[in-house]
Amino acid sequence: MKKNDHGAVIRAARESLGLSQRKLAAAVGVKASHIAYIEGNQRRPSMTLLRRLAQVLGLDRREMLFVWYPDAKFLIGDGHNMGEATRKRDAWKEFASNRPLLRRHGVTPAELRVLKQVSLLEHVSSPKHFLFVLNAIRQAGDSPDR
Repeated sequence: MKKNDHGAVIRAARESLGLSQRKLAAAVGVKASHIAYIEGNQRRPSMTLLRRLAQVLGLDRREMLFVWYPDAKFLIGDGHNMGEATRKRDAWKEFASNRPLLRRHGVTPAELRVLKQVSLLEHVSSPKHFLFVLNAIRQAGDSPDR
Protein backbone atom coordinates (compact mmCIF):
# COMPACT_ATOMS: atom_id res chain seq x y z
CA MET A 1 0.00 0.00 0.00
CA LYS A 2 1.27 3.44 -0.91
CA LYS A 3 1.90 5.84 1.93
CA ASN A 4 -1.27 7.90 1.32
CA ASP A 5 -3.47 5.08 -0.01
CA HIS A 6 -5.87 4.96 2.94
CA GLY A 7 -8.72 4.02 0.63
CA ALA A 8 -7.02 0.69 -0.08
CA VAL A 9 -7.79 -0.38 3.50
CA ILE A 10 -11.50 0.19 2.93
CA ARG A 11 -11.41 -1.43 -0.52
CA ALA A 12 -9.56 -4.55 0.69
CA ALA A 13 -11.92 -5.04 3.64
CA ARG A 14 -14.97 -4.51 1.43
CA GLU A 15 -13.73 -6.97 -1.18
CA SER A 16 -12.79 -9.57 1.42
CA LEU A 17 -16.43 -9.56 2.59
CA GLY A 18 -17.66 -9.82 -1.00
CA LEU A 19 -19.44 -6.47 -0.87
CA SER A 20 -19.88 -4.16 -3.83
CA GLN A 21 -19.46 -0.43 -3.35
CA ARG A 22 -23.23 -0.12 -3.74
CA LYS A 23 -23.94 -2.66 -0.97
CA LEU A 24 -21.41 -1.10 1.38
CA ALA A 25 -22.85 2.34 0.68
CA ALA A 26 -26.35 1.11 1.51
CA ALA A 27 -25.10 -0.48 4.74
CA VAL A 28 -23.48 2.75 5.97
CA GLY A 29 -26.06 5.19 4.57
CA VAL A 30 -24.20 6.99 1.78
CA LYS A 31 -24.14 6.91 -2.02
CA ALA A 32 -21.93 4.41 -3.85
CA SER A 33 -20.07 7.30 -5.46
CA HIS A 34 -19.03 8.49 -1.98
CA ILE A 35 -17.50 5.06 -1.26
CA ALA A 36 -15.68 5.27 -4.61
CA TYR A 37 -14.29 8.69 -3.68
CA ILE A 38 -13.12 7.40 -0.30
CA GLU A 39 -11.49 4.30 -1.81
CA GLY A 40 -9.84 6.53 -4.41
CA ASN A 41 -8.47 8.83 -1.67
CA GLN A 42 -10.41 11.76 -3.08
CA ARG A 43 -12.43 12.24 0.10
CA ARG A 44 -11.91 11.60 3.78
CA PRO A 45 -14.85 10.05 5.65
CA SER A 46 -16.43 11.98 8.49
CA MET A 47 -15.95 10.58 11.99
CA THR A 48 -19.51 9.23 11.94
CA LEU A 49 -19.03 7.53 8.59
CA LEU A 50 -15.64 6.18 9.65
CA ARG A 51 -17.28 4.57 12.69
CA ARG A 52 -19.99 2.99 10.52
CA LEU A 53 -17.42 1.75 7.98
CA ALA A 54 -15.30 0.19 10.71
CA GLN A 55 -18.37 -1.50 12.20
CA VAL A 56 -19.70 -2.90 8.91
CA LEU A 57 -16.27 -3.97 7.62
CA GLY A 58 -15.03 -5.35 10.94
CA LEU A 59 -12.08 -2.99 11.14
CA ASP A 60 -10.45 -1.68 14.29
CA ARG A 61 -12.06 1.72 14.99
CA ARG A 62 -9.04 3.13 16.76
CA GLU A 63 -6.63 2.17 13.98
CA MET A 64 -8.99 3.57 11.37
CA LEU A 65 -9.21 6.84 13.28
CA PHE A 66 -5.43 7.12 13.38
CA VAL A 67 -5.06 6.24 9.68
CA TRP A 68 -7.55 8.84 8.50
CA TYR A 69 -6.97 11.43 11.25
CA PRO A 70 -3.32 11.07 12.37
CA ASP A 71 -3.51 14.12 14.63
CA ALA A 72 -6.08 12.28 16.75
CA LYS A 73 -3.28 10.13 18.16
CA PHE A 74 -1.74 13.22 19.72
CA LEU A 75 -5.07 14.35 21.15
CA ILE A 76 -6.25 11.08 22.67
CA GLY A 77 -3.01 9.19 23.21
CA ASP A 78 -2.14 5.70 22.05
CA GLY A 79 -3.91 3.70 24.77
CA HIS A 80 -0.91 2.97 26.97
CA ASN A 81 -2.52 4.72 29.92
CA MET A 82 -5.32 2.17 30.25
CA GLY A 83 -4.99 -0.51 32.90
CA GLU A 84 -3.79 -3.94 31.73
CA ALA A 85 -6.97 -5.71 32.83
CA THR A 86 -9.09 -3.24 30.87
CA ARG A 87 -6.98 -3.65 27.72
CA LYS A 88 -7.06 -7.45 28.05
CA ARG A 89 -10.82 -7.55 28.46
CA ASP A 90 -11.39 -5.02 25.70
CA ALA A 91 -9.20 -6.90 23.20
CA TRP A 92 -11.16 -10.13 23.73
CA LYS A 93 -14.55 -8.39 23.73
CA GLU A 94 -13.70 -6.47 20.57
CA PHE A 95 -12.45 -9.62 18.79
CA ALA A 96 -15.32 -11.89 19.85
CA SER A 97 -18.01 -9.35 18.94
CA ASN A 98 -16.56 -8.48 15.53
CA ARG A 99 -18.86 -10.67 13.40
CA PRO A 100 -17.55 -9.51 9.99
CA LEU A 101 -13.99 -10.31 11.04
CA LEU A 102 -14.96 -13.73 12.43
CA ARG A 103 -16.90 -14.52 9.26
CA ARG A 104 -14.06 -13.31 6.99
CA HIS A 105 -11.58 -15.61 8.75
CA GLY A 106 -14.00 -18.52 9.16
CA VAL A 107 -13.66 -18.68 12.94
CA THR A 108 -15.73 -21.59 14.27
CA PRO A 109 -17.48 -21.64 17.67
CA ALA A 110 -14.95 -24.26 18.88
CA GLU A 111 -12.05 -22.03 17.84
CA LEU A 112 -13.70 -19.11 19.60
CA ARG A 113 -13.87 -21.14 22.83
CA VAL A 114 -10.16 -21.97 22.56
CA LEU A 115 -9.26 -18.34 21.96
CA LYS A 116 -11.35 -17.31 24.97
CA GLN A 117 -9.19 -19.64 27.08
CA VAL A 118 -6.09 -17.99 25.61
CA SER A 119 -7.45 -14.60 26.68
CA LEU A 120 -7.87 -15.91 30.24
CA LEU A 121 -4.37 -17.43 30.37
CA GLU A 122 -2.30 -14.62 28.97
CA HIS A 123 -2.54 -10.91 28.21
CA VAL A 124 -3.47 -10.26 24.57
CA SER A 125 -2.99 -6.61 23.74
CA SER A 126 -4.86 -6.38 20.46
CA PRO A 127 -7.85 -8.12 18.86
CA LYS A 128 -5.80 -8.89 15.75
CA HIS A 129 -3.37 -10.92 17.88
CA PHE A 130 -6.12 -13.48 18.35
CA LEU A 131 -5.97 -14.08 14.59
CA PHE A 132 -2.25 -14.71 14.86
CA VAL A 133 -2.84 -17.27 17.63
CA LEU A 134 -5.66 -18.88 15.65
CA ASN A 135 -3.52 -19.19 12.51
CA ALA A 136 -0.68 -20.71 14.55
CA ILE A 137 -3.09 -23.28 16.00
CA ARG A 138 -4.51 -24.04 12.57
CA GLN A 139 -1.05 -24.53 11.06
CA ALA A 140 0.06 -26.79 13.90
CA GLY A 141 -2.97 -29.04 13.60
CA ASP A 142 -3.66 -31.90 11.23
CA SER A 143 -7.18 -30.99 10.29
CA PRO A 144 -7.82 -32.41 6.80
CA ASP A 145 -10.37 -29.71 5.98
CA ARG A 146 -7.86 -26.87 6.24
